[in-house]
Amino acid sequence: MKALAKTRPGPGLELIETEVPKPGPHDVLIRVTATSICGTDVHIYRWDHWSQQRIHPPLILGHEFAGEIVAVGEAVQGLEVGMPVSAEGHIVDHTCAACRAGQLHLCQNAQVIGIDRPGAFAEYVCVPAENVWVNAPDVPPEIASLQDPFGNAVHAVYAFDLAGQSVLISGCGPIGLMAIPVARVAGARLIVATDPNAQRLKLAQRMGADLVLDPTREDVVRKIQELTGDGVDVVLEMSGAPAAIQTAFAALRSGGKVAALGLTAEPVALDWNELIVLKGATVQGIYGRKIWDTWHRMRALLQTGAVDLSPLITHRLPLSAYETAFGLLMEPGSELVAKVILYPNGMD
Repeated sequence: MKALAKTRPGPGLELIETEVPKPGPHDVLIRVTATSICGTDVHIYRWDHWSQQRIHPPLILGHEFAGEIVAVGEAVQGLEVGMPVSAEGHIVDHTCAACRAGQLHLCQNAQVIGIDRPGAFAEYVCVPAENVWVNAPDVPPEIASLQDPFGNAVHAVYAFDLAGQSVLISGCGPIGLMAIPVARVAGARLIVATDPNAQRLKLAQRMGADLVLDPTREDVVRKIQELTGDGVDVVLEMSGAPAAIQTAFAALRSGGKVAALGLTAEPVALDWNELIVLKGATVQGIYGRKIWDTWHRMRALLQTGAVDLSPLITHRLPLSAYETAFGLLMEPGSELVAKVILYPNGMD
């Protein structure tokens, strides 16, 4: 089969020919119909410091995908050939303290598809049956492939009760953009989105933000205080940018809450006294998706039409055009780039 892999240390990826994986007794073999590129994949492509510490080539990348089952292991029950599926990317051990506490998404020994084991930038991918999520047949593969990042957004939004709350979404990358309509469904009365990218702010408006602000051109804290009186009730921090994090905490009202999903490139200094302790702020770290609570929420949001993710798909390309795809994400220029979909088995 064809696959996109990091074959050696250093920047870039290679399109390779490799054997189709053989499912074990508890595994499922999936023919990949659509796969989307994650920011993590871009980090690995660039071969940044994090990638050098975590990734061990050779490795097939990709963890956001949809496909159909083509083979099941002899011990697998409840899954059949032909089913449309995606997969939870974290393969957990079920024995660590987090797993035993019912927090599978925080498993300390998790293996991640496309990072610790072969991923979905390939014509076929093999995953444990327990990680398979059966998609509704009317959900297009492109949309189904977005469920991994969409789950991060849903997890962050439902960390707190947003009914009647004012919300700041800090960072309008794909996950921040996905969080906008979810926050609206959750009952937010006011949604403010910030990002320095004008194209992403336009998309944030399309996704339902009440107000968009460019922090390089406007005083975000002053604007929010003028609008709310004392700051927002809840911050969804999606950027991981130090300046944006500072601004988000400053824009939070006393007693407000922060769901922090964005990862920083390096440690960030905060005024702990003024921004957290004396403000009485609640800060909740968000990692991955709750297994399987978040997935059930996603299914409801997508199937009822409450959330439409299609505006976020800005480019569709065959797997062979991966250089173009990664180039768009790394150097978008003035072009709007959100989610780029690759088709390992052809675009038909």
